Amino acid sequence: MSEIHESPQERIEREAEKPMVVIEHLGKQFGKLRVVDDLTMTIREGETFGLIGPNGSGKTTLIRMLVGLTRPDSGSITIMGLRQSDARIAATMGYMTQSSALYTDLTAQENMQFFCDIYGLRGREQRLRIHEMLERVDLADRAASIVGTFSGGMKQRLSLACALVHKPRLVLLDEPTVGVDPELRRSFWDYFAQLNQEGVTIIVSTHHLDEAARCTRLGLLRFGRLLAQDEPETLLRLSGKATMEDAFLYFASRQQEVQA
Repeated sequence: MSEIHESPQERIEREAEKPMVVIEHLGKQFGKLRVVDDLTMTIREGETFGLIGPNGSGKTTLIRMLVGLTRPDSGSITIMGLRQSDARIAATMGYMTQSSALYTDLTAQENMQFFCDIYGLRGREQRLRIHEMLERVDLADRAASIVGTFSGGMKQRLSLACALVHKPRLVLLDEPTVGVDPELRRSFWDYFAQLNQEGVTIIVSTHHLDEAARCTRLGLLRFGRLLAQDEPETLLRLSGKATMEDAFLYFASRQQEVQA
């Protein structure tokens, strides 16, 4: 049906299915090790898409290719309808690395100012965004504190604030909850859901399978290959398992049978 003649409900459904990221036959090899192997997946606009898998499954390499820090050997990445190499994409993306990218000899506010400068936020807009984000991650009272004095959880919160300070449309988070306590993990995921409501698309990697249920959809990865891709409830139903850990093992065993 033509978009001109579609009903309001049809338009809403079409927008909900709009892809933010399209990955097709992506491959990456380091020496003889194939880290990402013929990967194809689609991430929709306004969802939290979880990259689930053990260490060494290719999650970090995939995120680095999405950000543009690593070039794929094969395949393609399209973001917001543009090729990943398009310079216009960078300003609309936020990226939180697995290891802290903060300057530990600067204050929390100075770190935030650094990231604001990178993204072109100046003057009153910069001050407002820094204040808003430090409030959101509960660090407003530590704005003038040296980051080197922060705990691991506080650094994770500040890293998240830096990744979101410019209001990106697409956020890539590489193991954002590693080393943080359960209460902070829950607050992070509550915030991710709020960002989805605001139209932000999130791609998050984790090896915590209990976090999978908080994602809109999942991509289960093992040895750089996609085992399955769907909503958490659907993956549990298709596998006939009660937990995501058992479901992951089910799809992994199916992959082994196919390759045998």
